Amino acid sequence: MAQSQPDLPSPRLRVVQVLPALDGGGVERGTLQIAKALVAAGHESIVLSAGGRLVSDLEREGSRHVAWPLGRKRPATLLEVARLRRWLRAEQPTVLHARSRLPAWVCWLAWRGLPVAERPRFVTTVHGLHSVNAYSAVMSRGERVIAVSETARRYLLDNYRRTPAANVVRIYRGVDRARFHRGYRPGCRWLAAWRQQHPQLAGKRLVTLPGRLTRLKGHQHFIDAMATVRQRFADVAGVVVGGATGKHERYASELRRQAPWLTFAGHRDDVREIMAASAAVVSLSTRPESFGRTTLEALSLGTPVVGYDHGGVGEVLGQVFPEGRAAVGDPAAAAERLCAVLADETGARARVRDHAFDEARMCAETLALYVELAAERSA
Repeated sequence: MAQSQPDLPSPRLRVVQVLPALDGGGVERGTLQIAKALVAAGHESIVLSAGGRLVSDLEREGSRHVAWPLGRKRPATLLEVARLRRWLRAEQPTVLHARSRLPAWVCWLAWRGLPVAERPRFVTTVHGLHSVNAYSAVMSRGERVIAVSETARRYLLDNYRRTPAANVVRIYRGVDRARFHRGYRPGCRWLAAWRQQHPQLAGKRLVTLPGRLTRLKGHQHFIDAMATVRQRFADVAGVVVGGATGKHERYASELRRQAPWLTFAGHRDDVREIMAASAAVVSLSTRPESFGRTTLEALSLGTPVVGYDHGGVGEVLGQVFPEGRAAVGDPAAAAERLCAVLADETGARARVRDHAFDEARMCAETLALYVELAAERSA
């Protein structure tokens, strides 16, 4: 009988991830998660971006950052194609992974201009359900296209029919179990600071809507739903966590005038603590989201979530907290779900299910994809 061969070690990879900036957000956090996993596995991780406050975290965890503003929406950005092609020839990465549309165009044009033998494997990730047009189509041109949910996978296959289904790989986003786990509670120091900042919330149960102040996040629906909830529960207060910039400042002012009884906490770096201290979290985006990371983070903390049953939020709720799903675009239905949660808060927390949407799985599946692509090239 032939002897089985021992598993050979995977080749050392050099992976370049490209995105507009590293200031914060789901795309940025996912980039850092994969970068950290690459370094931990003995591979080389390089990130191209315009920079931002997360660069220090990236470099501290062992990756190399190259400051390169490939996400600036101006014609001159396309002049970077030739320079990037030269850089790719010099660096010879194994994988080139584009995570946003404009950087993806620069990467694809530079990659296509290389001789086939010199090309890295080209990967894209669809993080959002962008408008269907020629500009967005570049995200379907990866040799492998990562879809962050079943919603994102169906969006790709339904709208970009030239993309082979075999090229689209669903890899769900994941949360850091060390930071977001059932039973986590904010410390006494944080609670004292929060009470000092928001004394009007003393003795109240919080219902929190995390999300920047844009119309798509459904703040008007939140106001309508909370108006109903407050009639039934005198001890409940609504909190909006998220800032507004530029053109959204007027919208934010309108919301504050309309609902002075809401607490607008602004942009915060302690959203985890706020969600953990909340009786419920809501997600009422008027358009479907590709995944819904904040929904998953709240549920991972054991905090019930009420959200519209569409897109990635609906997917996550369906698997983790089905009773939190509300009819899309119906604040009255959301209010009904919230009232049920608040009437039995302890029971609702107990019914939040465990799940497999974790960072370790996401990273393992992504690195396995990189290794598979590298093996195909060397075969």
